[in-house]
Amino acid sequence: MTAAPRWFSQPYPPEGATAAEGIRNQLGRPELDLLTILVRESAQNSWDARTPDHSGPVDYRIDMSTVSPAHAGAWRELLLAGAPSQRDNFPLRESLRRSSIRVMAVSDRGTRGLGGPTRADTFAIERDFVSFIRNIGEPRDNALGGGTYGFGKGIFYVLSNTGTILVHSRCRTVQGGYETRLIGCALWKSYGVEETSGHRRYTGRHWWGDISGGVVEPLTGHDADTTVRNLGLSPFGAEETGTTVVVVDPALDGLTPKEAGGYLADTIAWHLWPKMISTPERPAPMRFSVTCDGDDLPVPDPRETRPLNMFVTAYEKMTAADGDRLHCKSPRRYLGRLGLEKRIMPPLEPSRASRMVGIEDIVHHVCLMRPAELVVTYRPGPKPPSVNLGYAGVFRGDESMDEIYAKAEPPTHDAWNPQSLERPESTFVHTTFRRIGEALDNLLSLGGTTRSGSSNVALGAASSFFSGLVGGAWGIGGATDYSKPGNTIPRHRRGEARENPHLEPPEGARPATGENPIGPAAGGGGGSEDAHGTEPQSRGASTPRKRPRVQYIGEPSFEDREQASLLVQNFRLPVPGPQQVRVDLAVTLPGTAGRETDPPIGAVMPELVGWEDSEGHVHTAEVMQIDGSESLWRVLVLPAPDTMTEITVRVEAVKPT
Repeated sequence: MTAAPRWFSQPYPPEGATAAEGIRNQLGRPELDLLTILVRESAQNSWDARTPDHSGPVDYRIDMSTVSPAHAGAWRELLLAGAPSQRDNFPLRESLRRSSIRVMAVSDRGTRGLGGPTRADTFAIERDFVSFIRNIGEPRDNALGGGTYGFGKGIFYVLSNTGTILVHSRCRTVQGGYETRLIGCALWKSYGVEETSGHRRYTGRHWWGDISGGVVEPLTGHDADTTVRNLGLSPFGAEETGTTVVVVDPALDGLTPKEAGGYLADTIAWHLWPKMISTPERPAPMRFSVTCDGDDLPVPDPRETRPLNMFVTAYEKMTAADGDRLHCKSPRRYLGRLGLEKRIMPPLEPSRASRMVGIEDIVHHVCLMRPAELVVTYRPGPKPPSVNLGYAGVFRGDESMDEIYAKAEPPTHDAWNPQSLERPESTFVHTTFRRIGEALDNLLSLGGTTRSGSSNVALGAASSFFSGLVGGAWGIGGATDYSKPGNTIPRHRRGEARENPHLEPPEGARPATGENPIGPAAGGGGGSEDAHGTEPQSRGASTPRKRPRVQYIGEPSFEDREQASLLVQNFRLPVPGPQQVRVDLAVTLPGTAGRETDPPIGAVMPELVGWEDSEGHVHTAEVMQIDGSESLWRVLVLPAPDTMTEITVRVEAVKPT
């Protein structure tokens, strides 16, 4: 090593300079928390720095750890050399003297690293190092990249309780080789000190590295590799390039390290899911991982995670040939593509990460993104008419619109603000929101009318009006009842049902009524009991016999099963003896007592999925034989979209053979 690394504190030059406070404040007062901004900004930097000749995905990872006792001494010795003496001016000094040193390493591989010259006054086309380490506010040099003016690097300093980071990078040189670089940076606040030559002002910006040449330079080559080993940082492979930013003493917003790691993993899924989607033709563009003290904290798979799987489906619709193309008519401009997905779904259990993007119990949002396919924001649309209906959308701006949408973003890239633009650019953004709103209005309306001879009321209007007023077994919206009672056979097997000669016909079987159109009260049992719960004695019978009945347990509810949301009704058959059950499924309009027996052309019917026993086994027979007992059974139904599904379980005794 040519010289031991030391800190250099930047004094104000005669011509002036930017104070540390001004740089730290460039993120403004964002609505997102610091950990979320870290994920968004650092991953965006990593994506923009990807190398075109790298065949695999960009690797992005966050590792939270405590510096081991074997390396803590080197941290204190190396990172306190030349540091300002006053704690208020340089809080890293006190942090390193604590018994444990916490760090967070944010790294990428398959990226080009921080290459180019190390001095800001050297001309070069590639300027990654000086743009990240020295300069502030340089325009982006990556066409269709996610970033704009490089303010995102400020989040690393703001997230550190000491305002200090270490930057470890490996890049290609102009000669075609590889170079490792290591430098420390601190950004706290401006200050003044009394020195022998008088009072002197400092900007609050500090760099740690090789100061033998009069300007602080990064450690390189063998010196960098040796120091990396002494500090216990992860080295690069022989032909590996990328960057690791080590945040010293990270602020975790009151969370424990493991809680913060889990939150970071969820946040990655919510904000970077477009980079996690793979197809048979194309692998996922990025690969993500999070660890805490060596333990892996899995990042949720968006295809398997509610409600992100809805956004994935909307994305696939957007990229398909039938995706909606949005235009501005005056002035004429193509804006981008939109995909929408609407589903029956149970209410969500919000997480900290979903709340951060404004998604609580109902999904009614459109994900906005630019061509780089990084999430800008989740824009809320009109709430659906039922808590059991959700929709997700994805809008991706066209490449020709990228500069306009980028200019509408704040430094944190988490919104499109048309009021910050002049016309006609502001018109394009306003029109984007208007076109999305028109598509959502169309998505939430239902077509069709009632049958001839009935009141001429649009089904969609009735659906929207009634669906929020009806509880119980189900569903989304309202429609006339277009099913025949007892029709439980799936569509692909209709017409195959046969009467079972071993069933006793029920006496006094009750159909669903208009007074209570859905759920357990709608036709509770397959037969009726007298006041004493027994069947009237038949001629010549010596002892009364109880009639079978259905005991509903609780209200129907939705559950996610694989890729579908099913309506589930719990029940028991409390009367002993062999019995057979079937289910009547109907689609009803609240407030009407009549029934339509013919479905509209092309209508989707609710379907029986199966009967689930107390051990979780699902039986798919249309008619199920069960021995009456206190065992809990569940009937599983796939409801029809945009309808209210009526469930009635019917039970009949089996004739003795």
